[in-house]
Amino acid sequence: PGPAGPDAPLRHYQQEGFEWLTFLLRNRLGGILADDMGLGKTVQTLALCLHILEQQPHARFLVVAPTSVVDNWAREAARFAPGLAVRTITETAKRRGTSLPEAIAGAQLVVTSYALFRLEFEAYAEHPWELLLLDEAQFVKNHQGKTYQCVRRLDAATKIAITGTPLENTLMDL
Repeated sequence: PGPAGPDAPLRHYQQEGFEWLTFLLRNRLGGILADDMGLGKTVQTLALCLHILEQQPHARFLVVAPTSVVDNWAREAARFAPGLAVRTITETAKRRGTSLPEAIAGAQLVVTSYALFRLEFEAYAEHPWELLLLDEAQFVKNHQGKTYQCVRRLDAATKIAITGTPLENTLMDL
């Protein structure tokens, strides 16, 4: 799988990252993809989604990201995985006027913010997720925080933290 679809090649370092992600997936392990900014963490994880869909056509993926990059995920998916059905959740159910199941109907990749994920956690928890991707995962490093607790409680086959800054201060950040 690659940046322009399943047949386009990844750069060598992206291929290594992709292989790491598939190793985690095969072994039902969580893990961290911690590449520097601009090296294609999004592309690598989109390639992983496409890889999963080859074997599990009905799989669904959840990306939780800072509000500022939710729309970027949709743009990157349109560019690098154009066949992927993507829905962004940028408002609460009350503001968008639809329930979560209605809002994500037909989606393979659902992208939301950390705040909305926390606020509507019970609705997200009702859906089966093959993969949970935590973009800028330092947002959930506080193990006493409510968002962290929601991430821990969500039932997903594999959970991947994506960050350019895995350690900001101490080892506890991991």
